[in-house]
Amino acid sequence: MNPIALEPLLEKWTQKLRISPEWSVRLELVDDSNFKKTGDIKIDCTDKKAVLLLNVHNPMDEKNIEEIIVHELMHLKMYPLDQVTESLIKSNFEVGSAGYNFAYRTFFENLEVTVEELAKCFLLEYGENKEISFGRCNNLPTFNDLFKGLDNLE
Repeated sequence: MNPIALEPLLEKWTQKLRISPEWSVRLELVDDSNFKKTGDIKIDCTDKKAVLLLNVHNPMDEKNIEEIIVHELMHLKMYPLDQVTESLIKSNFEVGSAGYNFAYRTFFENLEVTVEELAKCFLLEYGENKEISFGRCNNLPTFNDLFKGLDNLE
């Protein structure tokens, strides 16, 4: 992964998503075996700065780096809603309670699905590489594996 080669993609997408010029976003490559994500983003709302992190080891074996960039920038777009919802969960449930754990897990699962769907929509419409990555599927069990050993319902 060459950070200089990725800069035009970052610039394209910060403009396309109306992030820049209001925000300053920097791309940073992470070469750390403890960093298990393919990408992540650090956000400073007060200073309107963000650092988009890309894992050089690409643990999910995602082929389309543009898709990862768009996905992480969608997290920046969704961040105000993310923070409001997280604050509501924390103010209405005791941390560690069943309700808190359910609300927190459900919110973040749905946030991730929404961010990914938005990223795919924008990528299919405006992406240079419109191919959707299936790298995460490589580590998932097959449908048949999920149901091995269950009693036959007949």
